[in-house]
Amino acid sequence: MKNHIVSAFRLTFVMLVVVGIYLVIVYGGSKVLPTEGNGEIINYKGQKFYANIGQEFKSEKYFHGRPSSVNYNAAGSGGSNKGPSNEEYLETVQKRIDTLRMQNPGMKDTKVPVELATASGSGLDPDISEEGALYQAKRIAKVRNVSEEQINNLIKKQTEKPFLGLLGPSKVNVLKLNIALDQLK
Repeated sequence: MKNHIVSAFRLTFVMLVVVGIYLVIVYGGSKVLPTEGNGEIINYKGQKFYANIGQEFKSEKYFHGRPSSVNYNAAGSGGSNKGPSNEEYLETVQKRIDTLRMQNPGMKDTKVPVELATASGSGLDPDISEEGALYQAKRIAKVRNVSEEQINNLIKKQTEKPFLGLLGPSKVNVLKLNIALDQLK
């Protein structure tokens, strides 16, 4: 019995050291990031927005982000837990695709980018792909009465390249893109 207790204490001590080192590495690593590990807060028109959390934009004059299975509620983030073989999920995705094609009539023959039809695991993804933004460009240009070229240039300016050119895909933060869109002359 004494051997078991000593072994348990040794294992507990080793795990505390390993987990402690891991936490120090993660915390220290976060401090070298541009936001120092904190959420990015944007003050716009007297309101505070978190750029790291997906926002809902319903108006057709704005870019729309990924759908949210939690209605963009950061307090209850989570996915739908429905897989690609679930009939209800497939119906939901098809409805989203149909809605997107209806909202973006100039893109009927273009493949809908996957992130515009499927929710992320957290339901709060703030980013879409450059293709997802370009898919919506014709609608935005028409509604705002600006050239599609201006919208495409704005998307290119707002596109964030992969970290170190290697890690992750190019992406566009929908909140920042919509703020830049409002500031477009």
